[in-house]
Amino acid sequence: MAVPLMQGSHQACHAVRELDVFKRTSEIKVDPDKPLEGVRLVTLQARKTLLVPTPRLRTGLFNKIVPPPGATKEILRICATSQGVKDYSVPIGLDAKVQVDLVVVGSVAVSEKGWRIGKGEGFADMEYAMMMSMGAIREDTPVVTIVHDCQVVDIAEELLDDHDLTVDYILTPTRTIKTGCKRPKPQGIIWHKISYEMLERIPILKNLRYREKQAGKDVILKDEHPDFPNARKPADSDENAKTGNTKLQTESTSAQIGQHHVGNDSLSTKSETHGALTTVYVGNIPPGTRVSELKSALREFHASPLRLSWQGAQGRAFLDYTDKMTAESVVSSLKGLSLRGQTLRVEMAKNQRNKGQVEINGQRNKYE
Repeated sequence: MAVPLMQGSHQACHAVRELDVFKRTSEIKVDPDKPLEGVRLVTLQARKTLLVPTPRLRTGLFNKIVPPPGATKEILRICATSQGVKDYSVPIGLDAKVQVDLVVVGSVAVSEKGWRIGKGEGFADMEYAMMMSMGAIREDTPVVTIVHDCQVVDIAEELLDDHDLTVDYILTPTRTIKTGCKRPKPQGIIWHKISYEMLERIPILKNLRYREKQAGKDVILKDEHPDFPNARKPADSDENAKTGNTKLQTESTSAQIGQHHVGNDSLSTKSETHGALTTVYVGNIPPGTRVSELKSALREFHASPLRLSWQGAQGRAFLDYTDKMTAESVVSSLKGLSLRGQTLRVEMAKNQRNKGQVEINGQRNKYE
């Protein structure tokens, strides 16, 4: 189900300028739906910071739209489109100090009480919950939706769940409705409603779950819950069992000073040396970090490598994987990962070479 295009969307979108909550804001998150293009344009014209969720949350949470210096009205119009989001945006990491003052979402239907029905995929609800988890919004951050008059209907409260997002303002081509909604909005991610399948589909969820687990919060997933049929064990138990059966050893042969090779000896030497391994570079590792901290994070994200080369003194490490597809999946999963409060730089190593030789910024790192 899609958020419907509507006649009068231009008037409804531009009506947002008259809201006091819009006038007071500096950072606004607007969904990427086509009917909200006018809101994105108005936001840019007002020289406010515009944040747009990444499509289906595949590569992160936000993109910040950055028009070029001296952008004309036509360029701003392009920036507000889906193509503009691709051409004029920069990703915003989890550690960015984002403070969203206003949230604008699309809706399929909404009631005057502020109860909302979305496209049925739950992305707006999830985005709101993730923003709460990362401290990007407050409980009183207003939520606006823009719809046609015919989309304002009665909605039975029984249709709502505790993760569903409600709205404070409804803008239509003819009306501005302040809902006065008292129903609580999501206070964060409800982990027992998140499945393993969703966790794999939205990599940034893994990062948020890891952070909340480190903070001592309950992050048991739907699939792990005792009431769920064929419930799986929590991920940390699974990983501890795996690592108990997998011996990690430090290889000192041809190691440089301050560099350690951690290999998985359950894999044969033959499988390691035949063909080219694919290497992932991990940089910006905080001083004093132990290799065990990185390995623990990798296990948590189901990203344990064939071999790990640790260069803690230089603030970096190299991870070997058997093929490019696995390595690219790891890079996606670890996007935004932080250790000791510092976001790591995770990317494919440049100039991949056979037998694990890689080159980063002109320096060759030889594993064998």
